[in-house]
Amino acid sequence: MERADRLKGKVVLITGATGGLGEQIAYAAAKRGARVVVTGRRLDRLQEVRRRCQELSGELSLAYQLDVTDFAQVKEVLEQVRREAGPVQVLVNNAGFGLFAEALETDQAITEEMFKVNVLSLINLSREVAREMQQAGGGHIINIASQAGKTATPKSAVYAATKFAVRGYSNALRLELYPHGIAVTTVNPGPIRTDFFSKADADGSYLAKLGRWVLDPVRVAEKIADCMLTGRRELNLPKAMELAYRFYVLFPRLGDFLTRKLFNWK
Repeated sequence: MERADRLKGKVVLITGATGGLGEQIAYAAAKRGARVVVTGRRLDRLQEVRRRCQELSGELSLAYQLDVTDFAQVKEVLEQVRREAGPVQVLVNNAGFGLFAEALETDQAITEEMFKVNVLSLINLSREVAREMQQAGGGHIINIASQAGKTATPKSAVYAATKFAVRGYSNALRLELYPHGIAVTTVNPGPIRTDFFSKADADGSYLAKLGRWVLDPVRVAEKIADCMLTGRRELNLPKAMELAYRFYVLFPRLGDFLTRKLFNWK
């Protein structure tokens, strides 16, 4: 099927779509004709995103208030999606948050909440949707991880741990679901210019220090939408960070030194 038509009429569910990357993924999928379903905690903002998606796609678009850590609510929302739009054919697990802090200064409550949102909710939603996809004979799960899940850096120990977990889970899930025609793609972006950093970076200096390394959320979203309903294994952005990761794998001691001395911008 041509790339322009691959998503036409397909149901694409996106978590964490009230803004940032999730919002832009919704618009990119809508432009390709998908029936976009957006979820998040702020229903008023979601309704704005939904209306824009419907304008772009000419297809039905839906919005649901959802706390991904509430597993009972997840089941209810999925049932509503099935009734109102049809079975989910593409799931984008985008909901998540981070916090720049030394490992020894990170409260246990923050650690547990980050794992609930970034990992446990992703696993739960993937499992629920994959069961539907298995019955339907195919589908695609896209998990938003991070370059932090490939190369950990200071002041991101807990966040990096959650993203390493997402990558590990996704890699195993990909192998298990392959016989059922279900693809699993892991997206590993570097820093993206979104509101993510208003919470992660309290003093607001991190993005300024990174300069040209910061990614544009619209361009990242377009690349993610291009991957939908394909067999793409990973999407790594920017390419320079992926090359740095491969260097790290080959020369870990030198990689530790460079990360500690030269690339610690937090």
